[in-house]
Amino acid sequence: MPRWLGLLLLARVAASVNFFHHSYDELVRALLDVQASCPYITRFYSIGRSVQGRDLYVLEISDNPGIHEPLEPEFKYVANMHGNEVLGRELLLQLAEFLCEEYRHGNQRITQLIHETRIHLLPSMNPDGYEVAAAQVPGDLGYLTGRNNANGVDLNRNFPDLNTMMYYNEKQGGRNHHIPLPDNWKSQVEPETLAVIKWMKSYNFVLSANLHGGAVVANYPYDKSHEQRNRGIWRASSTPTPDDSIFKKLAKGYSYAHGWMHRGTNCGDFFPDGITNGASWYSLTKGMQDFNYLYTNCFDITLELSCDKFPPQEKLAFEWLANREALIAYIEEVHQGIKGLVSDENNNKLADAVISVKGISHDITSGEHGDYFRLLLPGTYTVTASAEGYQPQTVTVIVGPAAASVVHFQLRQNISETPPLRKASDKGPTAKALHKKVVPRAAQWETPR
Repeated sequence: MPRWLGLLLLARVAASVNFFHHSYDELVRALLDVQASCPYITRFYSIGRSVQGRDLYVLEISDNPGIHEPLEPEFKYVANMHGNEVLGRELLLQLAEFLCEEYRHGNQRITQLIHETRIHLLPSMNPDGYEVAAAQVPGDLGYLTGRNNANGVDLNRNFPDLNTMMYYNEKQGGRNHHIPLPDNWKSQVEPETLAVIKWMKSYNFVLSANLHGGAVVANYPYDKSHEQRNRGIWRASSTPTPDDSIFKKLAKGYSYAHGWMHRGTNCGDFFPDGITNGASWYSLTKGMQDFNYLYTNCFDITLELSCDKFPPQEKLAFEWLANREALIAYIEEVHQGIKGLVSDENNNKLADAVISVKGISHDITSGEHGDYFRLLLPGTYTVTASAEGYQPQTVTVIVGPAAASVVHFQLRQNISETPPLRKASDKGPTAKALHKKVVPRAAQWETPR
């Protein structure tokens, strides 16, 4: 695209968007306006309600809204998890309008993205906290005012702790994906957290990001470290996932597409390339980022987007232009690695088939339609598909730097009379027993994120 045409595009977009802090009612109206402008590519729905009864609304953007198309990946953005961290909330409203308008104007890149991706935008996970923060006098907002939900709970410390079981399984053997929840998990989470977990279970999300504020950095899992005690103090240490390489690539993709995140020296911090492993920054337990990776097929990172948690609205247009390309480019990252269908000999689609990659000790599973999506860097991989009652199938796959390689698996039914092997989920203690353990940690050195 010629530079002058790009500048013309930005001018048109800037002129069409209202840059101000939206109250809850204004946020709902803005989403409905986008839905009315682009009814054929959008769907407006609620995933649940907050403590005070506000709906947690999502805008879906897709060429066939409301329908999962096989081999089309699901993507999500979540913002305003902490009620006083508001830039992400406004950016997602701008993004929704931008995608709608550019689709209507025939932008080839945006049209392709919408035709090939099912995009879900949740602008506010904590609308109650936002209203508390927004009611404060500008400039007098306390660092934590409005951060929590109406019950005073930090939603990014409210997800079931699956890291403890994962770390145990690493030593004792056991599954490395879709780790089971404790039996009493619903009684331990807030309404907003419960709604998001049910949402995650309803859609086979492949990639997502959680938009925060208070720093400018792309943060990737694990958030919770293998805690190490030194002279009586619990200290964080870098704790990479088995997919550390792809997570670094995802984080750098956003950082370098952003106006200045990649510099790494924003807000008085120093993050090389503008990225950080969460645990090496500080250890965080029961966070949403790790939960995505350990309980679902979704790879999730946390984007800290502004030094000021509640920036003045005259800066919103500037922040939008700094993040616009990064927001689009990050969605496009969902189209890498491999994808395909898992079926039986009669072409019946197999859900919950396990896709394993040799050398990467983290598996994913096929969705209810039998399709799977495995994010991978370019390279050559040995990939195995397996399902209970079927013979596993292994193939060698070459992954390129562009679109995902399509690899289908057709599994034959296992007719062996040999008793089935014990499932990985049967190894080690039960989820219920392990979650009763008390893991010591020191919160006094933890920085709020």
